[in-house]
Amino acid sequence: MPLELPPPLDVIAVGAHPDDVEIACGGTLAKLVQQGYRVGIVDLTDGEPTPGCPGPEVRLAEAVEAGNILGIHVRHTLDLPNRRLFDGYEARVALAKVFRRYRPSVVLGLAAKTPLASPDHLQAVQITDAAVFYARLSKWDDQFDGLPVHTIKKQVWYPLGFSSLQLPPAGGHFVVDVGDTFETKVRAIRAYKTQFPPTKDRLFLTLEGQNRFYGGSAGFELGELFFSPSTLGVKDLVRTVCPELIG
Repeated sequence: MPLELPPPLDVIAVGAHPDDVEIACGGTLAKLVQQGYRVGIVDLTDGEPTPGCPGPEVRLAEAVEAGNILGIHVRHTLDLPNRRLFDGYEARVALAKVFRRYRPSVVLGLAAKTPLASPDHLQAVQITDAAVFYARLSKWDDQFDGLPVHTIKKQVWYPLGFSSLQLPPAGGHFVVDVGDTFETKVRAIRAYKTQFPPTKDRLFLTLEGQNRFYGGSAGFELGELFFSPSTLGVKDLVRTVCPELIG
């Protein structure tokens, strides 16, 4: 008997910890939901322990609240260890199973390591890249609980962190207009009360400055930056370079 699968998602965003995705691209996810897409988040770990949180159950409740604020359809937390997250076969398969179950068209993943921040982020880059590949491998059903093969159409990377505001020197990157969803993004991040107490309010000023810089570079009030590992094709040059003409 074939497996009964949930409705497919259009986009899955992957983070190492709950709050990674919200900080980097929460505005984009909220915008995608507004546009009618089905969106999910996968956290590779529960993010605990941390200094201000009494335990994983509190952090997971905060993650649920944040997801509800963004309006996402699915949030899944893998049982991988925070602070000891390493790219390996088991982690790759665990994430690939989620991809096979929810069959996204697009996967958003971390772009690179984050200096002075968690080394889990770089491991998440490698795990996500491998899981995108594993999701489409045939003749390996026994490793994936019989979940069907699924080919992800596009993978996109998002930067996380505030160490640099420098834009890439050439193509392959783009900015999403989040002027109308930035406040939703901030509310989602603030749902993590244990991670962002009033003493960390400076982060929100920094985040706004970063998003204003990225947005301004593309002619928007606020924006979020993404990287495409493959060339982006254009069918309508005018509407691509002059998005204000759309509508």
